Amino acid sequence: MRPRSHPVAVAALAAAAALALASCTPTPSSTTGDRSDTIVFGKSDGGTTYVRNYNVLGPATEKAPNAELIYEPLARIDYSAGAVVEPWLAESLQFDDSGTVLTIDLRTDVTFSDGEAMDADDVVFSLSLPLERPELNLAGVTYSAVEKVDGDTVEVWFDSPSFAALNQFSSSSLPVVPEHIWADQDLMTWTNPDPVGTGPFTVESFAAQQVTLKARDDYWGGELPMTYFKILATNAETVKAQLLRGDVDWAPASWAGAEEEFVAESPETNLYQLYATGGAYSMIYNTAQAPFDDPDLRRALALSIPRSDITATLNRPGTEAGPTGLVDQIYGDWIAPEYRGLVQEVDAEGAVAALEASGYEVVDGALVKDGQTFAPRLSFNQDFGWNAYADIMINSWKEVLGLSVTPAGAPGATLYDQQKTGDFDLTIATTGGAGVYGVYSFLDSRYVEPIGTAAATNVGRWDDPETDEVLAAMTRAADETKMRELGERMQRIVVEEVPFSPLYNSYWFVDVNASNWTGWPTPEDFDAVPFPSLGPDTIRTLLSLKPAS
Repeated sequence: MRPRSHPVAVAALAAAAALALASCTPTPSSTTGDRSDTIVFGKSDGGTTYVRNYNVLGPATEKAPNAELIYEPLARIDYSAGAVVEPWLAESLQFDDSGTVLTIDLRTDVTFSDGEAMDADDVVFSLSLPLERPELNLAGVTYSAVEKVDGDTVEVWFDSPSFAALNQFSSSSLPVVPEHIWADQDLMTWTNPDPVGTGPFTVESFAAQQVTLKARDDYWGGELPMTYFKILATNAETVKAQLLRGDVDWAPASWAGAEEEFVAESPETNLYQLYATGGAYSMIYNTAQAPFDDPDLRRALALSIPRSDITATLNRPGTEAGPTGLVDQIYGDWIAPEYRGLVQEVDAEGAVAALEASGYEVVDGALVKDGQTFAPRLSFNQDFGWNAYADIMINSWKEVLGLSVTPAGAPGATLYDQQKTGDFDLTIATTGGAGVYGVYSFLDSRYVEPIGTAAATNVGRWDDPETDEVLAAMTRAADETKMRELGERMQRIVVEEVPFSPLYNSYWFVDVNASNWTGWPTPEDFDAVPFPSLGPDTIRTLLSLKPAS
């Protein structure tokens, strides 16, 4: 007999330089013919060219774009309803009273694009991959076993109560894949050029700078209003002109001056939207190595960051992050009273005192202690135009501490590989996740890997017993009062020990030219965030659209 189950609603909240395509690749135009069967997405955050690799779990850094429209997870995060975990390919997800056994009842109407039905065998196979092959554990799963109950039911077992762990089943790095295809492949080398998934699209054509997906006519979620989804490789500057011309319908670009340059040109059709992710852009310290294993040194660096200058340069004043990494807009009621509404400004006196407490001295711009000299590097994604913001931080560290930090910009794919393997001193990455636990869960020492070995989530190699204790207790907490208490303990660890330093609040930026397609969500009225790499939310957005004419 299976343990008695009850529904658990877990509060949850779980995007580089590219070629200027407009001048070298023909693109559809809303002013030159009918595009009622095609939507065009200008991907400005995916590099200059695409590689036909749909092995979403493999070790290769470069992957095909928007594979989440082909492979789907069991759950989604509903950002419109308090960011709770909701079923997607699952019909329901229910924990037993102990919080150690999760029963997943599957939808019975889901098929893969080759016509084969999705069943419990496929789900057990998919969920078992990160257990049997830890190098494929990109989602950082925390369960220990998976069992088939019947054709439509799966049980997932945890070693300890894990009520807060549902968010991992919404990860695009934990999709359901077809066992009858994937079981025969070497997942470390296979590129999966012709992917078969449960999602609404298949690959129609693939070129280095343009990918065309074709909508299935048998998708379980319903009939899509478009036949084709075209993905263009572009960059943040080029895509602005493409949006204004109507060559692109949809893009995820941050656009300073968008209200004047874009929206004002056609207020009815040109939409520029921001959706809070609940997370932040943060500076991550490589705590596995000196000098960043010293909390006083980390505090000195954190107190010297001019967050308001960064957000002013971003044209986003007022979005400076608080010291906890929790965004007031999403987690206001969960933030400890002493940190609520707090923005950490430059504190030169406090920074100098923290540096002195660390025992490090700055000599000719370098950190010196016990005969060792350190010349820090700040690694960042140059595809996102982060050079200016890196310079702001570097100049402030020089002014406040006398410290010389070298900028180390890299293309997105290179940076991500450096972060995972620990090949950095200081780096910029997004922090956030599903609920308060999700925001902090990446700090769990279970995800620590030696430098040189890829880490799934804990790229800063934070290894702290108190953090582990609090996170473990958060996964066991079945009531909100206890979760709030633990959340405040975790906030104090982050503020006092500084495992990472939040810089500014993170948003999904959505740019739309609605000349060809209407029915787009808005920040005031949405049940899915229309960000083109959010998987289920992207699919829900596409299902809601209609041809403009």
